[in-house]
Amino acid sequence: MIFDKILTRAILGTGSEAIIASDQDGVIHFWNQGAERIFGYAASEAVGQSLDLIIPPELRQRHWDGYRRVMQTGESQYGRSDLLLVPAIRKDGKRISVEFSIVPLKNHEGRVDGMAAIMRDVTKRHDEMSALKAQVARTGAAP
Repeated sequence: MIFDKILTRAILGTGSEAIIASDQDGVIHFWNQGAERIFGYAASEAVGQSLDLIIPPELRQRHWDGYRRVMQTGESQYGRSDLLLVPAIRKDGKRISVEFSIVPLKNHEGRVDGMAAIMRDVTKRHDEMSALKAQVARTGAAP
């Protein structure tokens, strides 16, 4: 149906959310306009690179342990509706906070061949919440 193709192009081409897809080894195969905006890399720079491109170095081991586990088992410790909040890094080295959900990409045999992630930059909201929590901790009362 033509509507399906139009809808797919519209969703994948969005500039508001980053949509990234990677294979079993964590090599990026899809990087939309939202990913370009949020992370600062053009698709031509990101496609073919490891997800390490956006993962802070100190979190890589933990990320890859979980990633390999999902590739092997097809199961994630996170539910289908869970939103994850993690730090990420931009091309310019700036650390940001991203909220995202993951979608395992299964082949016709049901085996997981990769992952897709839909991400949103929530740095401003995260920083504001951290500041409010710090203020509450200092004063002992809500602002």
